[in-house]
Amino acid sequence: MIANARKIFRNKRRLTVREIAGDCGISVGSCDVILTDDLHLKRVCAKFVPRLLTDDQSEQRQTIVRDLFERSCEDVQFLKNIVTGDDPWVYRYDPKTKQQSSQWKGPKYPRPKKERQVRSKTKVMLLAFFDSESIVHHEYAPDG
Repeated sequence: MIANARKIFRNKRRLTVREIAGDCGISVGSCDVILTDDLHLKRVCAKFVPRLLTDDQSEQRQTIVRDLFERSCEDVQFLKNIVTGDDPWVYRYDPKTKQQSSQWKGPKYPRPKKERQVRSKTKVMLLAFFDSESIVHHEYAPDG
């Protein structure tokens, strides 16, 4: 049975335990024990990555990383000179706090109102650039 399950598994790795058990003519529980305990297999999902790199792109990244590593070994201050950026999508918030919106009013006038901070339904792209110590520059990308 184990040899039969191993042969089926090698040909089609995406089959479920139920499908393998049906092909082998054994119970689902027995098939599960064979796959996990005897063959030491486990079912895992594919990892999502932003994009798959070509061989040339991967080689170029490795070359750049090696160069940066060598430079950082030669000059301790090198990494402190690097500025990098990120462009996450963020929700808009009203930046004024309750204290910042305070104002003077006379006895005849009603107290000013300020709604609670809630995230808006619209997202904007924040462009942020930073070095090893702090944010160097940030701005919101214009709509569109």
